[in-house]
Amino acid sequence: MHISRTEATFCSPIVESRRWTEGVTFPPSRPLINVSQAAPADPPPTGLRQAIADAALNETDAHLYGAVLGRSELRAALAAQISEHYDGTVGAAQVGITSGCNQAFAAAIAALCGEGDEVIIPVPWYFNHKMCLDMAGVTAVPLPVGADMMPDPQAAAQLITPKTRAITLVTPNNPTGAEYPSGLVQAFFDLARKHGLALILDETYRDFDSREGAPHDLFQTPNWDETLIHLYSFSKAYRLTGHRVGAIASSEEKLFEMEKFLDTITICPAQLGQIGAHWGLENLQSWLAGERLEILDRKAAIEEEFPRLAEKGWKLLGCGAYFAYVEHPFEEASSELAKKLVQDASILMLPGTMFMPEGDPAGSKQFRIAFANVDRAGIVSLFDRLCAFHP
Repeated sequence: MHISRTEATFCSPIVESRRWTEGVTFPPSRPLINVSQAAPADPPPTGLRQAIADAALNETDAHLYGAVLGRSELRAALAAQISEHYDGTVGAAQVGITSGCNQAFAAAIAALCGEGDEVIIPVPWYFNHKMCLDMAGVTAVPLPVGADMMPDPQAAAQLITPKTRAITLVTPNNPTGAEYPSGLVQAFFDLARKHGLALILDETYRDFDSREGAPHDLFQTPNWDETLIHLYSFSKAYRLTGHRVGAIASSEEKLFEMEKFLDTITICPAQLGQIGAHWGLENLQSWLAGERLEILDRKAAIEEEFPRLAEKGWKLLGCGAYFAYVEHPFEEASSELAKKLVQDASILMLPGTMFMPEGDPAGSKQFRIAFANVDRAGIVSLFDRLCAFHP
């Protein structure tokens, strides 16, 4: 029987989990706590919204097709920001703007891979990466992480075959929250370079890393762009999720190939979103620093509250950026418990089965908590409900 590429992959976990709340009435005393999605719910700051509004009213080119790889001023501004943040050298021609970071990953895969090629990705994985590989006809080769949620370069080396084209890392990690040490990222870069592979490094959440300064030195490496494909998102930093603005930093040669894909899919990134992202880069760094401190405070709240759950057998496996990754103590699988949590505790969070290969037993014991939209008081309420939950 013929199976299409979309049929070959699973339903988006975000879409599926939203269905669990349909028809459910949440008591006024127990409103829904939604920790399922890692996206800011508030709109951008007023100044950024005003910049978009002004452009919509006054700039003709804000409504027209633009360059496939993005507006030149935004590419130059991001290149300068990356160079400063990582103390490296990145030129505007090495940066491309995409319609969100998911599209940046898809463009990288389209430029790197052919039918039946392989990409190594640590598990738990970011589910949209797996879905993209499925729909591209590329095999996702799972690399299980250790108890500390860190992938092992030596284990990755054993997975490399003649069909391997890339290794993908996400740091701070989605879904575990783990922040990969500089030495670990460097080891994966060295492994990829040794075997002529690309290292796709997704740093969507880099603005919320708990470490000060650059999290790695890859941009200081001579000819970094021969190996590294760096992905970034403006969505989380500047609350631009609905505008879909992401970015790639790589070699001009690879961007040339990605440009073919992007021209076919979207022609160009949305102009108003790019204008907003550029304004944010130029004007919101102090504001963003405050946002980072707020997220780090919520991370601290998770760690402070967790001993209450630990007493009941839960384990905190990882915590950082927007995420906590936990292990539950119950006999039932997390995929079933997640639905019961909606009904019985008014909590919507994603089970570990959505971040694991099908049949992997670890996923049935795990959950991801996305706490970007839950303040300290909300985190206390979340833990109150989890402590009282008995399936």
